[in-house]
Amino acid sequence: MQTGIDRAHLDTSVRPQDDLFAHVNGTWLATAQIPPDRARYGSFDMLRENAEAAVRALIERAAEQQPALETPAGKVGALYASFTDTERVAAAGLTPLVEPLRRVGGASTSSDVVRVAAEQEREGVDGLVHAWITADAGSPEDYIVYLHQGGIGLPDEAYYTDEEHAGVREAYRAYLGRLLELAQPALAEAGLDLGEDAVGRLYALEERIAAAHWDRVAARDAVASYTRLTREELAARTPGWDWDAWAEGLQVPDAARAAVVARQPDVLTAVGAALAEVPVADWRTWLTVRLLDGLAPYLTDDLVEAHFDFHGRTLSGTPTNKERWKRGVALVEQLLGEAAGQMYVEEHFPPQAEERMAELVANVTEAFRRRIGELEWMGPETRARALEKLAAFRPKIGHPPTFRDYTAYRLDPQDLVGNVRRGSAFETDRQLAKVGTPIDRDEWLMTPQTVNAYYHPMLNEIVFPAAILQPPFFTVDADDAVNYGGIGAVIAHEIGHGFDDQGSRYAGDGSLTDWWTEEDRARFDERSNRLVEQFGTLSPRDIPGGQARVNGGLTVGENIGDLCGLELAHLAYAIATDGAAPELEGWTGEQRFFLGWGAVWRTVSREEEARRLLSVDPHAPADLRANTVRNVDAFHEAFGTVEGDGLWLAPEERVRIF
Repeated sequence: MQTGIDRAHLDTSVRPQDDLFAHVNGTWLATAQIPPDRARYGSFDMLRENAEAAVRALIERAAEQQPALETPAGKVGALYASFTDTERVAAAGLTPLVEPLRRVGGASTSSDVVRVAAEQEREGVDGLVHAWITADAGSPEDYIVYLHQGGIGLPDEAYYTDEEHAGVREAYRAYLGRLLELAQPALAEAGLDLGEDAVGRLYALEERIAAAHWDRVAARDAVASYTRLTREELAARTPGWDWDAWAEGLQVPDAARAAVVARQPDVLTAVGAALAEVPVADWRTWLTVRLLDGLAPYLTDDLVEAHFDFHGRTLSGTPTNKERWKRGVALVEQLLGEAAGQMYVEEHFPPQAEERMAELVANVTEAFRRRIGELEWMGPETRARALEKLAAFRPKIGHPPTFRDYTAYRLDPQDLVGNVRRGSAFETDRQLAKVGTPIDRDEWLMTPQTVNAYYHPMLNEIVFPAAILQPPFFTVDADDAVNYGGIGAVIAHEIGHGFDDQGSRYAGDGSLTDWWTEEDRARFDERSNRLVEQFGTLSPRDIPGGQARVNGGLTVGENIGDLCGLELAHLAYAIATDGAAPELEGWTGEQRFFLGWGAVWRTVSREEEARRLLSVDPHAPADLRANTVRNVDAFHEAFGTVEGDGLWLAPEERVRIF
């Protein structure tokens, strides 16, 4: 049997005891070239490239067969064709902007501003607030509209204030000016005059909104970010905000307006005040720029380049935009993801993969059951509730049982911008129509061709799309050690999210219910805080100088997931092998398990992207995720670490939660 470990990637000059990430990946890292159209590159990205190429082949083969436009394949082909027909896009020029810009120009009151912003949001443009529909954490058998803070063009509120982002702020102002300059013919045709110092007034408005935003650590607090408001309560808390106009623009059914969850209610209040106090002319500029930024990737080459220059080069350090076919595939994924996914599954997901995954999930779940039963810090009352929640977990593997119906999405191979706007409106309407209907527990929030996985706290489910079930995460006929160190740890990571600092706030039925005793929560928080402190001292290898530190509070949920993933996947591996794994290629089963874990995080990043992710990403950098093995007793036993080794932690300093 092959181990599945690629020796060509190893750097044997680095011992695993000192740096597992560098040992497993060092030779690869020394020669890896980040593709010019990417900000980082690694195991996940390679699989994404495979999925991207596979979807392209399916699209192009479907196009050759010329299926009817009404069929899923026909719709996929029409959307892709509308994006890749560069001559037609060039011929259309700025014409697709004129009609929506006229709507902006017609906004003469704050109510008009709210209405037009909602109309734009319905068609895929960032609005004053980000609305989505999911199960109500206060009543998980019902759908409800969630409202999340919006209104700004930079990644988060820190970009408007922190000194380290001063250069980005200057580049952003220049980008806004460039957008307005390039769109000027369309602005003139629409009769829209934005007046003097449009960029300065717009930026001042965004600065005001950003000042009210919650930071990312506060925003991930499950309890603090759940405020359920009736229609009347929402209006009372947000004077200046015409919610009737918002509902009209977004086309929100009455049933969906009865109550909402405001994730940051004081931000909505602040935006309402800005709507009442800031001149409508400034808001028209805001509407204009949000529209231009949202549609630029689908317009003329100069607008595409301006958009990429800021969002790609400035924010992430990516030198080159993706080839047009790749961007076309991404658009298909965005608007017709499950139609393409159905085609992908038929060709690329063998039934035996689902069978093997079911076995892995069962063993990982059993590992959790055993571990919860023996936790010395958890009392019997909390333990019973934890086991109850674990028993209610629902795994989903590969693809949904029924694929999405796109019949109502009208496509025109000759109208790219129209397809984008109609596709976004179709999805908005589909989402809003859920309110008042039973929860669809078969729905997926990722497509089968997505290389990722997720846990949904209100549905208490773990989801593993088909595309992640490939090496180095998973191989049907591979050594158990590598599969458990790869996809086994991903499975355990996602289950772990049900018990992390925020997921643990939800009960087995998906409700935001405090099921912990006060003493057990305190003991859990003490362990979580130790992980916050540990990661807060660490610096990623992709940022030189060692001065950039991880935000331990932002990443604690994912760090708990990783630690759970390692601990519980390791126990699951012992269950699968009865603790008697053979030695292969000079490695014990224990060692192969951890080498498999290290290979999953094989990644290199551009410095700009590494800095951006350090600010906004709830995941720790890849090298630090790999080296969280420092907390796992089994790693120290497998490699015989001793004091002085790079990954040595004294037993009392190791964080163990589950």
